[in-house]
Amino acid sequence: MAVDLSKEAKSRGIRYFLISFVDLFGNLRAKLVPARAIGDMQKEGAGFAGFAAWLDMTPAHPDMFGVPDPDSLIQLPWQPEIGWLASDLYMDGKPVAASPRVALKAQLAKAQKQGLRMKTGVECEYFLISEDGTTLSDARDTQSKPCYDQQALMRRYPVIREICDSMIELGWGPYQNDHEDANGQFEMNWDYDDALKTADRHVFFKYMVKTLAENHQLRATFMPKPFADLTGNGCHAHVSLWDKGGKKNLFLDKKDKRGLGLSSTAYGFLGGIVHNAEALCALFNPTVNSYKRINGAVTRSGATWAPNTVTYSGNNRTHMIRVPDDGRFELRLMDGAANPYLMQAGFLAAGLDGLENDRNPGQPQFNDMYAEPHKVRGAKRLPLNLLDAIRALDKSKRLREGLGDELVDAFVKLKTQEWSAYCAHLSDWERDNTLDC
Repeated sequence: MAVDLSKEAKSRGIRYFLISFVDLFGNLRAKLVPARAIGDMQKEGAGFAGFAAWLDMTPAHPDMFGVPDPDSLIQLPWQPEIGWLASDLYMDGKPVAASPRVALKAQLAKAQKQGLRMKTGVECEYFLISEDGTTLSDARDTQSKPCYDQQALMRRYPVIREICDSMIELGWGPYQNDHEDANGQFEMNWDYDDALKTADRHVFFKYMVKTLAENHQLRATFMPKPFADLTGNGCHAHVSLWDKGGKKNLFLDKKDKRGLGLSSTAYGFLGGIVHNAEALCALFNPTVNSYKRINGAVTRSGATWAPNTVTYSGNNRTHMIRVPDDGRFELRLMDGAANPYLMQAGFLAAGLDGLENDRNPGQPQFNDMYAEPHKVRGAKRLPLNLLDAIRALDKSKRLREGLGDELVDAFVKLKTQEWSAYCAHLSDWERDNTLDC
């Protein structure tokens, strides 16, 4: 039986609920609902005007309603009188197909019909910067190779500890926190789980990190490339498929002839991602800034840690897909701007395409793709900019079949508008280099 949110409010001392949804651009939207009204909201949903968010709607569209998923309830550890809820969007009594959480649930339902259950984990990198967003928050964080820098990590111990303590309290199973490869950059890891739960936690994690950073007079950013000379923010995902009961890892094969510990199911799924990689970039790398990360110059630390070619390998971080252990793989393409729901819906749709059409990912490559890219001949290159990625998604028959025309058309339309707005902006670089042409 579904959780009764009115009873939960009384037993937990929750006075208000945030009924939230994520729009196509990954923005978290919400209404603050007093506990006295949550019973009706659980049945009918909270009303929103779709045009007011990044959804492809007009002011003439009727109200859409965010119906909260009671299983997603998170009581804010730092403000326990508030409960956060992920919701699914409905309009005229039907799910809004072009909304991210609905899209992920549709893909999971499709996989479930085939007896498949996807489990995922994410690695969310972020910077702690000044409140005005212009500089790193720690002026002493200056090492040329700052990864795992204990001094810099511990100078930010108060905020890191509060975030990690919150995850422990919520039962997420956090297991390590570290200073990442860029100055001012951090990463926190927690246990993998069913894909929808991971996506909901990913959404909440970004909100939590930003909020707790603000409480410490800092600012957290997941922007893909906030500083030109530093490594960007990735959002690597670890993926595996299981049987319907979640007991057997269908990606695991200890006798794998390629030596990576992957099954034929895993290679088919992987083949779908390789086949659809260029189109997936629009979802995985959804901003103008994203392409300064995946096609960036060498950073101060010596490497970007981001791919620019569609290849896979064993435990080798210079490739787009890494197989760090038997029975799972790490997709390293996504960045911090990726929509948590569309990201997972995208690679599941591509993976199912790979299984349905028996797509071959080719042979793994074991070279250093940063130092020796010429050793891999014929590998596809990733798009050079957002417009190329949008066009690839628009033309993708497979992702349209998987995600639906309604969602793809809405995303392409809004992102093309965003690209046009970017192009209309006159930059200092243009003035500096072409004023006297």
